[in-house]
Amino acid sequence: MILFAAVVAFLIVAPAVAHAILLESNPPLKSAVPGPDVPIKLRFNVRIDGLRSRLTLIHPDGSAQGLEINKQTPADTLSAEATGLAPGAYRLRWQVLASDGHITRGEIPFTVTPS
Repeated sequence: MILFAAVVAFLIVAPAVAHAILLESNPPLKSAVPGPDVPIKLRFNVRIDGLRSRLTLIHPDGSAQGLEINKQTPADTLSAEATGLAPGAYRLRWQVLASDGHITRGEIPFTVTPS
């Protein structure tokens, strides 16, 4: 009976472990980066579905720009290019579909400085 309870507890808890957690980002959180072109790279702790994930750049004036995700990246990484950015405060919104089927979202504020 104890073994059965342990197996059931593992099955309930194990799927939650696979949720996508952002491990590394470029630009880093709250960083200042030179413009006008900024490479975007997000690395997660699990495989993600790049085709069903999104990267959106929020400009200083509040307008949103969808970024095209590079299809030639490792399974745990999203990358894109943000080009022609004027100096100012930006926010990178990300939404990923993890290998466990759950959607995770986040936002990375950063500042573009003159080059």
